[in-house]
Amino acid sequence: MSTPLLTLLALLGFAANSLLCRAALSGGAARSIDAGSFTLVRLASGALVLALLLRLRRGGRGATGHGSWASALALFAYAAGFSFAYVRIGAGVGALLLFGCVQLTMLAAGLARGERPRALEWAGLAVALAGLAGLTLPGASAPDALGAGLMAAAGVAWGIYSLRGRGATDPLAATAGNFVRSVPLALALVMLARALDAAPHPSSKGLLLAVTSGALASGVGYSLWYAALPHLSSARAAVVQLCVPVIAAVGAVLLLGEALTQRLLLGGTALLAGVLLSLRAKHPNPSRNLKR
Repeated sequence: MSTPLLTLLALLGFAANSLLCRAALSGGAARSIDAGSFTLVRLASGALVLALLLRLRRGGRGATGHGSWASALALFAYAAGFSFAYVRIGAGVGALLLFGCVQLTMLAAGLARGERPRALEWAGLAVALAGLAGLTLPGASAPDALGAGLMAAAGVAWGIYSLRGRGATDPLAATAGNFVRSVPLALALVMLARALDAAPHPSSKGLLLAVTSGALASGVGYSLWYAALPHLSSARAAVVQLCVPVIAAVGAVLLLGEALTQRLLLGGTALLAGVLLSLRAKHPNPSRNLKR
């Protein structure tokens, strides 16, 4: 499978996670599942699907033989912060904080390793961020401080997880191992919430949304992302993820009945233009690339 296709499918999975999480955790006290349980079910179902896929693959070892606790901790920190933040802040502001922190984390790491993005890549990133700001900021109220902090932490954790994934020689196995290791961390979080009597019992709808998020959008989607990462620079991996809020916004219009606004059209167009501009910096001659 080609790197562009792997990247596209992974980004679709990321966007699906936003939609599923929004559907499960919206509604205030009447929401269908609490954030801790959503995180646990999401990670556990993802771990189960990935472990089964790994077992079915010829010659595959168990998931516990792969991945690392450091990557699992980053995965858990992202998933928990993402869930708890969306209980307290809106999806637009949350997306801006999440992916803004992802970009800063991955670009800073790339610069520290000696990567030097071209001027056209910097210009593309600037245009993309301007489009993202135009898509999410106008009309948005100031975010809850705790929710904003949680989403920022989730963005940094996802950036770290993505950077660690660039060295994976077996993306499916590494993702499966990371998911399996993250489950005890999520279980401890739920047990703590239950002890504090701070978590209502989830409904069947909430559980179904969490399982779908974990098994398909997270488990399969993240393994595809790990497969694409070795072929992407830190700058490019950071920039292409800016497409996710646009994909999620379009999905919300088509699947959740949200209005298609002028802000969505203009901001999304600017964001995608910035992404294409940045990618163009690495491939100035498409015909030459096709001949390779």
